[in-house]
Amino acid sequence: MDESTILWQWALVIISSILLFWVSPYAKSTKAFFKGGTLKQEPHFWILTSSLVISWIFAKSITNAANLGMSYGFVGGVSYAAYYLSFLVAGILIYFMRTKGKITSIHTFLQTKFGKGSIQLFSLLIAFRLMNEVWSNTMVIGSYFGEAQTASYYIAILVFTLLTLAYTLKGGLKSSLFTDAIQMILFAVLLAIILYKIIPNNTSNPIEYISTGSWTQLGGINLLFVALLQVFSYPFHDPVMTDRAFIAAPKKTLYAFIVATIIGTAAIILFSMLGIYAGANGLSGQAPVEVGKLLGIGMMILINFIMITSAASTLDSSFNSFSKLIVVDLQMLGVASISKGRMVIIIGCLLGSIPILLNADILSATTISGTMVIGLTPIFCLWYYDAPKASFYLSVVAGIIIGIFHLLKYEFPLFVFQGPYHDLLSANIWGILICFTLYLIPMAYSKILKV
Repeated sequence: MDESTILWQWALVIISSILLFWVSPYAKSTKAFFKGGTLKQEPHFWILTSSLVISWIFAKSITNAANLGMSYGFVGGVSYAAYYLSFLVAGILIYFMRTKGKITSIHTFLQTKFGKGSIQLFSLLIAFRLMNEVWSNTMVIGSYFGEAQTASYYIAILVFTLLTLAYTLKGGLKSSLFTDAIQMILFAVLLAIILYKIIPNNTSNPIEYISTGSWTQLGGINLLFVALLQVFSYPFHDPVMTDRAFIAAPKKTLYAFIVATIIGTAAIILFSMLGIYAGANGLSGQAPVEVGKLLGIGMMILINFIMITSAASTLDSSFNSFSKLIVVDLQMLGVASISKGRMVIIIGCLLGSIPILLNADILSATTISGTMVIGLTPIFCLWYYDAPKASFYLSVVAGIIIGIFHLLKYEFPLFVFQGPYHDLLSANIWGILICFTLYLIPMAYSKILKV
C-alpha cells in the first residue's frame, strides 16, 4: 500500500473520530449514560433502528461477508446474512417477554426464574462476547494500515481504539445512539457508491452476481444452516442488541427490530458483492482490501471509511454494554455512577485488546462464540414455561462444552456432512438436540414429582 493511501486513511480515522467526539452529547445522568435517555424521553424510532443496524454491521461482519462472497459467491453472502435474522427472533421473543411476562431486562428474567447463579454464568458468556467484538473489529482496522503483527498494524489499532474510547467516555450509551445514526447514514451512502462502482450500469450484471456460487454443501451452504440454528440463541448473548430492546416502548421496539432485520440482511448481502467482484477478478486475501487496491486510491479510501464507521460503532456499543453489565446489571461496584461506568469502559478496552497480541481469527469470533451459547436456545424459546434451575445449568454448560469440543477440532459422530463448515454444522445440530434434552429432563422430572 502506497504512502499517500496510508496518509489519507490516517486522516479519515483522526478527523472522523474528532468530529464524532465533538457532536456526541455529554451524559449528565446515569440513565443517559447507561440507557441512552432521560426520565421523560426515549430514543426516536429511527435512531433506535439505526443504532441496532450499524452496531451489528461490524467491520468484522463486513469483512467476513465480503470474504465469504469471494469464496462461495452469492451463497456465501446469504449464509452470513442469515445471522441478521437474530433481530427478528430477539425482537419477537423480547416483545412477548415484556408484554406478557412484564420482564424489564434479560438479567431480571434470569434471576427471577433461575436464581442469582444463573446471572453470573450468563454474564461470563456475554462478557466473552463483548471482548470478542473489541479485538475482532480493531484487528480489521489494523489490517488496512499494515500486515498483521507489524508496527504500523499495532499503531493503527492503538490510535483507533483510543479515539473511539474518547467519545464513548463522554456520553456512554446516549453518545453511542446519537453517533450510530450518523454512522448509519454514512454507511448507506458509502455502500451505494461502492456498489455503483463495481456493478456497471446494465441489467444483466446484478443477475450475474446473484447467480454466483452453488447451493450445495461443497458450495458453502453449511454455514447457512449453522446461522439458522444459531439465531435462536446468538442474539441473547449480545447485550449490544438486547440492551436496546428495553429502552423504548415494546411496540416501537418490535417494529425497530423488524426493520433492522430487513436493513441489516440487505446490507450484508449487498456488501458480499464486493467479495463476488473480488472472486471474479481472481483476487485473494482480505476481499475489501484487495478490491480497494484493484480499483485505486479513491475506492480504497471509501472502503476504509466504511470500515472505520462500522468498527467505531460496534466498539463504542461494546464498551457501553460491558460497562452496563458490570455497573448496573451485576452491581459489582455498588451504587451506579457515571464515573464508575467510565472506569469500567477503560478496563473493558484493555481486556478486549489482549487477543490482538495472539493474532486470533476474526471469523472465529462469530462461529465459536455462537456455538458455545447454543445452550441458551431452550431457555429463551421456552421462556414462558416454568423450569427448575437445573434446566438452565445443564443446557448452558452443555453448550459451552460442545463449543470447546468444536474449538479442539472434535468430530461429532452420526451427522456426517461434507464441504466447508461441515464440522461446525454437526456440532450445532448435536448442540441443539443435547441442550433441549438436558433442559427438558428436569422439567419433566419436576412435573412427575408434583403429580
